[in-house]
Amino acid sequence: MMIKPTFMAALALLALAAAAQPYEAPPPPAEPRSPQIAPPAEFKLANGLRVIVAERRGVPLVSTRLVVLAGAEADPPQRAGLASLTAGLLTRGTKLHSAPALASAAEALGGSLDSGAGWNQSAVSITVTTPLLPRALALVAEAATTPTFAPQEIERLRTQALDEMKVAYAQPGTLASLTVQRAVYGAGSYGHPSSGTPTSLPRISRADIATLHAATFRPDNAVLVLAGDIDAGAARKLAQQHFGAWKRPAAPLPKASAPREQPWPEGVVVVDMAGAGQAGVSLALPAVPADSPERMAGAVTNTVLGGGYSSRLSQEIRIKRGLSYSVGSHLDARRQAGALRIGLQTKNPSAAEVIQLIHAELDGLAAQPVGADELTARKATLIGGFSRALETTGGLAGEVAALAVAGLPPADLTQRIARLEAVGPSDVQAFATKHFARTQRRVVVAGVAAEFEPALKAQGGRVVVVKQSALDLESSAAPN
Repeated sequence: MMIKPTFMAALALLALAAAAQPYEAPPPPAEPRSPQIAPPAEFKLANGLRVIVAERRGVPLVSTRLVVLAGAEADPPQRAGLASLTAGLLTRGTKLHSAPALASAAEALGGSLDSGAGWNQSAVSITVTTPLLPRALALVAEAATTPTFAPQEIERLRTQALDEMKVAYAQPGTLASLTVQRAVYGAGSYGHPSSGTPTSLPRISRADIATLHAATFRPDNAVLVLAGDIDAGAARKLAQQHFGAWKRPAAPLPKASAPREQPWPEGVVVVDMAGAGQAGVSLALPAVPADSPERMAGAVTNTVLGGGYSSRLSQEIRIKRGLSYSVGSHLDARRQAGALRIGLQTKNPSAAEVIQLIHAELDGLAAQPVGADELTARKATLIGGFSRALETTGGLAGEVAALAVAGLPPADLTQRIARLEAVGPSDVQAFATKHFARTQRRVVVAGVAAEFEPALKAQGGRVVVVKQSALDLESSAAPN
């Protein structure tokens, strides 16, 4: 059979290209560079609304995010999910637009009007081209200040949330994660599920929603972030035009109370899920709040431990042993408290082994300094992720908003890379030594208990088994 000349030529070119490669391995990462953005500007309106402007020229887009500094931590007892439901309803009908009409108005601008709540924040956001920004800001102000909370929309969103919970609670990893949050925060305001529970959502009334909105959605408790093709002068005019009439209540803003963490006792909590195909494993321990001076050391330590494919947890659990497809850790730093959280799913019989491996990696970070090459590579991963987040106006607005929620100055944005670069091996070891003590760790395993409970008990320590049907995430009381 004849081989066509073009095929032979292609092979020759491939051979030449391979021979011309100057490296046997990829070149090392380049030195990190600080983000090329101007320090954000900020000012306040007379009603107390704080406005932060992160100017980014080059693309005629502006991302808007109105952030109210209250979220799921404000949920009253027996009303878990109230903040989430309230924020979700902001874009489902106002005094001027029904839910479909509001969505259509945003789509006519080429954007999507979104709303939601998290810890210490509730937000309304949209991204549009610069000429359409005034109309977009009018929609954001309308959604935040004049929602109607129509009964049919409340029921529609409640039903949707309950349906999503049925799916989520059938996943061992999700159930273990929700339970370990309660284990590490206990009765504190951060302990309950932010989206609510199957028993708390049906209790929430329209009056509850209206009361929470009136108490928290006020200009002196909000931050308007504008990121993209806009300067401070134009931002001031638009903010005054669309938010200047937002009235500040006569009563002063209540001071936020400190969370009352009351962790569950030491040991392992097992959620027995009959028929679960895998076990979800979650470990959490108290860490630092978002404004802590240790936050950069914590971020680097977390990245070494479980941030990405090349992290220590991934190397030991996934790559070397094949015990999980995905494993990682997350430094969940909230405004008033924080936790380091580790999560994965594995075969039911492997759950006890995986827990031992996690403990070993946490102990190892405190016992030995991180090698220079490993630390450089892990910091490059962290810095690269941060830099990529700033590439879009939406990402830039998100980073600025996160600083506002944490109570940090916007200038932190331009100093982040230098501060991460300054973290050394001794800083990582000191952070791990201070925060990773065994007595602080709380572990939850959700799966078929019979397949791993004996191995857990053989490791020593307290093991408590609770049936999935008996698990009450609204209650702060530890299973016994």
